[in-house]
Amino acid sequence: MKSRAYAKINLSLDVIGKRADGYHELESVMCPIFLYDEIEINIATKMSYECNKWYVKFKDSNTIVKAINYMKDRYHITDNFEVKLNKFIPIKAGLAGGSTDGACVIRMFDQLYNLNMSKEEIREACLSIGADVIFTYYSKPALVSGIGEKLEFFDIKDDYYVLLVKPNAGVSTRDAYQQLDLMSCDHPDVKMLKDKLIKGEELKGLLGNSLEYSSFRLCPEIARIKEEMEEVLAGKVLMSGSGSTVFAISRSKQEIDDLYKLMKDSKMFVKTTRLLKNTRS
Repeated sequence: MKSRAYAKINLSLDVIGKRADGYHELESVMCPIFLYDEIEINIATKMSYECNKWYVKFKDSNTIVKAINYMKDRYHITDNFEVKLNKFIPIKAGLAGGSTDGACVIRMFDQLYNLNMSKEEIREACLSIGADVIFTYYSKPALVSGIGEKLEFFDIKDDYYVLLVKPNAGVSTRDAYQQLDLMSCDHPDVKMLKDKLIKGEELKGLLGNSLEYSSFRLCPEIARIKEEMEEVLAGKVLMSGSGSTVFAISRSKQEIDDLYKLMKDSKMFVKTTRLLKNTRS
């Protein structure tokens, strides 16, 4: 069985506060984009993993391994599997490359074994891997809140084109949250941006991300890339998640193509793509 695991970007991210359990409350508009990993899982005599990227290690902390172990334990599955991952989403990029792989495995097991998982079972499985895994399970535009587990889906009216630019350096999500100053960081109007997407209107000036505050300090190259892109598309550029990917978004494909020509650099990950209105249809 083969399946696609789609990446996401945060079009707006407001970290509201820190909870007693150490997690942070947030509000964010997340959207899937046309960039994905490919996962193939087949029943085999013994467990095996392979990947097209040398740096991917299938340790117990790997989301694919975690998802397989959870599903085997939860549903008393004794089969072994041959797992192949073609990875195209960069790691430590703020694009949910790990989360979406784990979510994809949960979907595949549900189909492979006809589990007919309930919404609560899906939620429990996703949360066993990570807080934002449940968004990538559904991969639909959503207003996300809580610690990332509460989803309010909505429809996007217009087409939006995206340029992704990621430096070689990555950012640890944990480090970004630990160094966050809630009094000094940006607190964007997440709901207003959601409304603009529903109406198919211009997003200029509405993008915002609380985590830029700390991620720019952890990796100054992110700030440099954003500043360079802002010179061309001011008000349409943002860091996704905790970074290190910076994206530009526009309803004009030509604007994105022109910026791609300026930013194309063999030393960085630079890719044009688009928002996906629904990957699960």
